[in-house]
Amino acid sequence: MALPSISFILIIFQILLQLLKTEAKVSSIIVFGDSSVDSGNNNYIPTVLKSNFRPYGRDFDGGKATGRFSNGRVPTDFISEAFGLKKTLPAYLDPSYTIKDFSTGVCFASAGTGYDNVTSKVLSVIPLWKEVEYYKEYQNRLRDYLGNEKADEVLSEALYILSIGTNDFLENYYVLPHRSSQFSVEDYQKFLAGIARNFITQIYELGARKISLTGLPPMGCLPLERTTNLASKRECIAKYNKVAMDFNQKLQALVETLNKELSGLQLVLSNPYPMLYFIIRNPGSFGFDHASVACCGTGMYEMSYLCDQNNPLTCSDANKFVFWDSFHPTDKTNGILANYAVRTSLAVFQ
Repeated sequence: MALPSISFILIIFQILLQLLKTEAKVSSIIVFGDSSVDSGNNNYIPTVLKSNFRPYGRDFDGGKATGRFSNGRVPTDFISEAFGLKKTLPAYLDPSYTIKDFSTGVCFASAGTGYDNVTSKVLSVIPLWKEVEYYKEYQNRLRDYLGNEKADEVLSEALYILSIGTNDFLENYYVLPHRSSQFSVEDYQKFLAGIARNFITQIYELGARKISLTGLPPMGCLPLERTTNLASKRECIAKYNKVAMDFNQKLQALVETLNKELSGLQLVLSNPYPMLYFIIRNPGSFGFDHASVACCGTGMYEMSYLCDQNNPLTCSDANKFVFWDSFHPTDKTNGILANYAVRTSLAVFQ
């Protein structure tokens, strides 16, 4: 009996790979977190932290300021597109969308929030526990729309992304006295990691199985931190970067622990730190001209209402800048970071 040819074996192998990809493909992208992934929920709550005005969104489809803290899309929009879903994820509180729109992807994130409830109170934004309450409401709406069986299938095959934590340090711990008087920085990291554990366990109990926990960026390299810490001479703040790296290590340990404890869980850590730090240190390799200052205004401290269309200093080409405002990356940087995540930590879900 003749053995199958090498070319036939290769064809079968490719078909099997495609079948595996199809089987693992996620049904939806469901997002929790802060301004790194907020697609406009803050537009619909009474807070000063908004970005639903120009020049925010000037490079978004139609030049619309959606409430994303970027000139264009945020990383989760790019991730959704990479998984063959939609190009942009709708904000849950946006009344122009329906449950049909949310069935293949939805964002519960709120700019300015954190793991810590105290962080969310600083600028009166949606706390993480409330994002979970909105998710429970969403589940009920989805079951009414699709029926219980189909909805449960969508929910179990969805990819859940949590991107949060920077505000806990830069808006809370290092600015306000309450938490820093209660906790050493290491104990505060442990406190936040405990909240992360509770969050993951809670959404797991609600049916989530594929979860990406996003680590902290090199927060000492954000233009705002370089500007306000005068002693740094506009260099990255090493102390803040070390806190980010240490916290990411704690999150990685949490990921390993929960994958053992919770049956059927696929939890990964998506760590933006190394890629964003490499971009900041080697901007020319990615076609950037500026990594220490942002596009909007002077590029040193403008964010939200300080970054407005009347500021004459805003750059003409955001693609030359790593950062859009003093805290948030440009659309181009977000695309690079999302592509990095899809090819590394998130590859297990494809």
